[in-house]
Amino acid sequence: MQPANQTNGRINLDPDSAEDGLAQLVMTVIELLRQIVERHAMRRVEGGTLTDEQVEDLGVALMNLEEKMEELKEVFGLDAEDLNIDLGPLGNLL
Repeated sequence: MQPANQTNGRINLDPDSAEDGLAQLVMTVIELLRQIVERHAMRRVEGGTLTDEQVEDLGVALMNLEEKMEELKEVFGLDAEDLNIDLGPLGNLL
């Protein structure tokens, strides 16, 4: 698989390796959602509305999500910076 970072932060739309660009795009969306969930969870923890057991469960769930993301990045040959897609004038996604 061609490393996605050779595209300078942009999705690779080369027809011969479109699946690589699609994998990068899907992984980027998943990482964005994971980070949003993590931030929301941190706000709930800091808000003090969760029980100690809920905080513990949330922490374990977030660690499991991060571990799964690392596994998937390895499967698709992507690095963390590959998921930070360049949105042109809007800047980087993550």
